[in-house]
Parts: sequence; structure tokens; C-alpha cells
Amino acid sequence: MIPRRFVAAALLALLHALYAAGAALAQTTERVLANGMKVLVIEDHRAPTVAHMVWYRAGSIDEVNGGTGVAHVLEHMMFKGTRDLPAGEFSRRVAAMGGRENAFTSRDYTGYYQQVHRSRLADVMALEADRMANLVLSKEEFDKEIRVVMEERRWRTEDRAESLVYEQLMAAAFTASPYRAPVVGWMNDLEAMTVDDARDWYERWYTPGNALLVVAGDVTPAEVFELAERTYGRIASRALPPRKPQLEPQQRGVRRIWVKAPAQNPYVLMGFKVPRLADVAADGDVYALEVLAAVLDLDENGRITRNVVRSARIANSAGAGYDMVARGPALFTLAGTPSEGRSTEDVERALRAEIARIADQGVREDELQRVKTQYVASRVYRRDSVFGQAMEAAGLEIAGFRHDDSDRILERIRAVTAEQVRAVARKYFDEDTLTVATLLPQPVEPRRGPAPAGVRHQ
Repeated sequence: MIPRRFVAAALLALLHALYAAGAALAQTTERVLANGMKVLVIEDHRAPTVAHMVWYRAGSIDEVNGGTGVAHVLEHMMFKGTRDLPAGEFSRRVAAMGGRENAFTSRDYTGYYQQVHRSRLADVMALEADRMANLVLSKEEFDKEIRVVMEERRWRTEDRAESLVYEQLMAAAFTASPYRAPVVGWMNDLEAMTVDDARDWYERWYTPGNALLVVAGDVTPAEVFELAERTYGRIASRALPPRKPQLEPQQRGVRRIWVKAPAQNPYVLMGFKVPRLADVAADGDVYALEVLAAVLDLDENGRITRNVVRSARIANSAGAGYDMVARGPALFTLAGTPSEGRSTEDVERALRAEIARIADQGVREDELQRVKTQYVASRVYRRDSVFGQAMEAAGLEIAGFRHDDSDRILERIRAVTAEQVRAVARKYFDEDTLTVATLLPQPVEPRRGPAPAGVRHQ
């Protein structure tokens, strides 16, 4: 049998090699146009394709009470035509190029992308710039599309018990932060929304100074910057409205809610308030929390699956999650569905016991090195695609960081020690930061059917 210390050393060497390979994968060049639009070019000449993305730093975090869901509604409306193109023509033209396209809205941003042959880059840039400047928002198209969005909400959230539990957990966990509202919006807000609300959102946030252009693939910086000047560079920028901080007040005790919804099985979801990444160089706990989440649930050998699901058979499924890069407050989540004869209380105790065990006993060095190796490898493998490279760079930039912070973040993850993981397990998981949402299953009715036409998300 190979001694554990030699295995750990080999894993660490592999981690260094993977990190070095990922860091050297692509060259990124940046420029800011005169109108304030930032442009990133990621050169990757392995295939004659490009990923073209425009992200706006406007998501549901920027919405106000009574207007939830408008960021997502406008995402739908961006495909409904401009002064020169009728509704649906954007997608038809991209398909005719042999490309693919889509869009996505989150709490922090809204993004649009196309993947095409490099020879069609100028075409998709012209199309995207056209709808940045010349979108036509008609009442007729809005009235049709808002019904699609409402049906999407029913299909994605109201007909899915675990989605309802997550929505209710966020609403209970946060008091001031706009993160408390769902990205798709509350149904009453959608019912009351008008085309003027969507137009106002477009005019407030869809301006070059609030947008990020990322082009990744078989391109050179010179050609992309020249195309960007000819398309986006001609759009005048507007002043952005002030953003209110809306800081979350201190939680002063555990919050518990119960959600009744049609479901086969009960389910419990816990969220602990933890810090998010604010300063790549100065922060420390966020990296240890990221590694803690990986120790618990990076793969099938994670502690939760190994101990709570397979060994003790307390849960049929369970997991942990944490996202340290965000514009708003962060939660560290634990969730699980009890196995037959077990309760949600059993699952909650078992999941919290895994955290407590790490707080008490720490993490073995060989386990830590294995987890860090797999964590870094998974992020390096994402860079194998030009789309993955563009998504990683854009996600960091839109959250207020730099695209090249990705390598610094991986370096900090590599440096996390077992004692740091133990310290955050001790520090952040008391009841004063905890919100628990428990699903109480109700009789199940037949599903409404497939996704509604017009749902564009990945």
C-alpha cells in the first residue's frame, strides 16, 4: 500500500501542473471604449469559432419592491425586434449562420451570447449592438411575452416543490437585500407590469457604460477592437442611476419556515449567512468556506454523500453549496431529502453534525489535498471551451473583480490549510445566522406539461 503522505504529495504535484496549464491556456486583452464599454478579448485559436457575449450589470438585485422580475422580462423582450429587425429575426439570423444563442438573467446581471464561426463575428456584433441601441418595445409584443414569463414562473417554480422552498428560504433569510425576491419576480408584480416598466429598465441600465463585451476564440485583439468601435463604439452612453447599498441588517436568531406544496417527499433546506468575496488579496475566510463546501459535497466521495447518504442512510440525497463571488450577501446552504423512515429533523441534525465534526476534528491532510486537486481541476477543465473561458471572465468582471483574478483565486484556494477549514466551520455555523425552510408534502397533482414556448434559458 502506498503511504498516504506520498499520495498527498503526488496529488499536490498534479494540482500544481493543472493550475499552471490552466493559467497559460489563453491570453486576454482588454480595452475600454470612449463610451465606457469594457471589452475583453480572449485568444484561443484551437478551433475557428468564437463566443460573443454582452453582459449588463443589472439583475434582480437592482429591482425595487413592486417591480420584481423586470430584469428577466426585459431579457425576453430583447428578442422582440428593433427599428430595422422584426420580432424573432435576431434568432433566425443567428440560426442561419449555423450558430447558437441564448440569454440568462441572475440576481447580479443579465447576459446575451452567440457562438458562431469566426467569419460571422462582425454580423453578431452588429446584431447585438443594434438591440442595445434600437430596441422597440411594443405593447402588443409585451402583452404576449408577459404571459410566457408568468407561465415560466408557474412551470419552473410554482409546480416544483424544491424551487418553492428555495424561493421561500431567500425571502425569509433576507430582510433588506433585494436578494430576497426571486429573479423571475413575484406573480403579482408580473401581473401588474406594463411595457413602460420594461422600457424604463432598458433606458436605465442598457447603456454601454454598464455593459461588458467578451469575445473568446479564434480572434485577435486588433480585429475585435476594430469591430467593437464600429458597432458598440457608436452608441452614446447615458448616466447610470445611483445604486443604493441596501445592506442586510444583522440576524438575531434562527428563522424557521414551513412550506406546503405538492410533493412526493419532504425536504429541508438550510442557509447560513457567511461572507462573500470582497478583496481577492485581503480576504481569507471565503476561500476556506469554498474548500469546506468542497470537502462536504464536491463529488460522490464528499462527506455528505459518504456519511449521510451511503453510510447512515439518513437521506436519499443531500448536498452543500456556497458561491463566494456575488454582488449581494452570501449563504452557505445544506439540503437533503430524508430516506424512508427518517425525518427532515434527522437530516438537519446529520448535516449539521458533519459541520460540527469538522469544527471539532478538522480535515485530514490527504483528504484536503484530494479535494483541492479536484476543485482546481474542475475549474481548469472549464477553460477547455471558449464559452467557459468567456463565462468565467465575465462573471468576475460583472461582480466587481478583474478577469485575471481567477488565477489569484485559484492560488488562494491552493493555499487553504486544514486549520483554516476547521476555523470557518467553528465560526459561521451557529443558529444566529441560520434560516431553515422545511417542505411539508401535499397531494401531488398531474404536471402542467412541458416548458412553455418562448422560455429561452439554458
